[in-house]
Amino acid sequence: MVGDVNFNLSTVFATVAKAIGDQTFVVWRDRRLSYADVDARVDGFAHYLASVGLGCHTERHALAEHESGQDHLGIYLRNGNEYLEAMIGSYRARVAPFNVSYRYVEEELLYLLTDSKARALAYNAEFAPRVAAIRDRLPHLQVLIQVADDSGNALLPGAVDYESVITTPAPAAGMPTPSGDDLYILYTGGTTGMPKGVLWRQHDIFLSSMGGRPFGSDQFLQSYEELAQRARASAGAMSILMIPPLMHGAAQWAAYNAITMGGWLAIPDDVERLRPDAVLRLVEREKVLSIPVVGDAIARPLIDEIEAGDYDLSSVVTITNGGAPLSPTVRERILAALPHIMLLDAVGASESGAQMSTFATAGADVQAATFNPQPDTAVIAEDFSRVLRPGEGGGWLARRDLIPLGYLGDETKTARTFPTVDGVRWSVPGDRANVLADGRIQLLGRDSVTINSGGEKIFVEEVERAIAAHPSVYDVVVVGRPSERWGSEVVAIVQLAEGLSATDEELVEVCQRSIARYKIPKAFIRTPKIVRSPAGKADYRWAKALATEGALADS
Repeated sequence: MVGDVNFNLSTVFATVAKAIGDQTFVVWRDRRLSYADVDARVDGFAHYLASVGLGCHTERHALAEHESGQDHLGIYLRNGNEYLEAMIGSYRARVAPFNVSYRYVEEELLYLLTDSKARALAYNAEFAPRVAAIRDRLPHLQVLIQVADDSGNALLPGAVDYESVITTPAPAAGMPTPSGDDLYILYTGGTTGMPKGVLWRQHDIFLSSMGGRPFGSDQFLQSYEELAQRARASAGAMSILMIPPLMHGAAQWAAYNAITMGGWLAIPDDVERLRPDAVLRLVEREKVLSIPVVGDAIARPLIDEIEAGDYDLSSVVTITNGGAPLSPTVRERILAALPHIMLLDAVGASESGAQMSTFATAGADVQAATFNPQPDTAVIAEDFSRVLRPGEGGGWLARRDLIPLGYLGDETKTARTFPTVDGVRWSVPGDRANVLADGRIQLLGRDSVTINSGGEKIFVEEVERAIAAHPSVYDVVVVGRPSERWGSEVVAIVQLAEGLSATDEELVEVCQRSIARYKIPKAFIRTPKIVRSPAGKADYRWAKALATEGALADS
């Protein structure tokens, strides 16, 4: 609790919508929807869910940390106003929505909907064939809500059209009252293992990462009235270009941060692929203030277009990066092309929320992967025995206080990821870090993709940064593969920029400038394109398979 309020995400949106109803909330294609427009559509969606019997069946106090007492609704949608409406409408009906990757093939989709015990699914019509192929194997799935799109796919038997439900009147029995104890569920990406559903109380995720603690402040919002006053005071001033998919937590968090400031979202017309020219014209036309990116996968095509084109980007104040690191080369190019902006790097995870940040401006000397932690973020000793003090070096990046309840249906992993240290419960998702003498934290990387080679720990993100400094390297992912000599050896999967080349010797030479010799890859494998998630996160399972195939081909 904060003061006397227990925030829930439905009432947060409704409060802002009541305060600034006429203010634009979403700009997408030919749509300009106000807060009041979206709130009315959210109401209809919530009414429909309640009318078919979905909601909360067991209150939080009667459940273990890894359990849910709510019905679950999968959101299998690309970006658009429908994603936000389905998400907020579910909260309003006390249904727990969760993110579904639109890249999943049938078996992955089957796993996710089985693991979540989803009773409802909102999906784009383009995905109807995949849903049809597995629905008979999903006994829990009862409600299908299909969003029409350009695919032309017909409505599945038994499904309802999305637009037909958003005008549903309130049920005669009335609507439930949302609670801050209701769940916010975020499934992990599964790039290094099977996806897991992270369970948050809505109150905790709101204060942690979704605007309940205004950016740059160490004070939480104390009431819904304070939220309304804040939205009225800055209505329409904040705007975000929503390139990252809303199926990822960082994009949802960014959207809600904009909501708490009475801001608005500009969604690119094409939500299937990044079209840098169209995206930048949208920024120019709508005078967008903030552009979120996810590492080089999004930032590099944008800076390529900025350098080649002629765009008025004077409205842009910040470019924010999270989820994947920016290479030094791309960072320098952004600040050279847009010297008036602030480049913000943020660190967080599904299991921890926002934890650390740093910012750079043109001409500033920035230490790579080094961040200013929030007061609730620290480094835990490797043996989980205590919290490390400044200057004590390496351990696990951790966060306390506003952290998740646990993983859906997994008591063992919940206990492992959320240990108690010195009487305090912490979230320790698995990132290695060093706490420096000045209290800043150097992020080393996720332990699950750390390479142990010849007894030395090698953090792949550090090696990726070193290789990405070569001007011919467009993208790179580093993994380990079995080695008789080293146990595991470092391998780089490299995508070169179009029309450019780099020999192994040249790549080794650029590595030698910033990392020790034992960290330099033993092999460089060229690929036409690095496989990443739609949010720009590396697919390490794909990269490891490619590296292993390369070893077999060489043997």
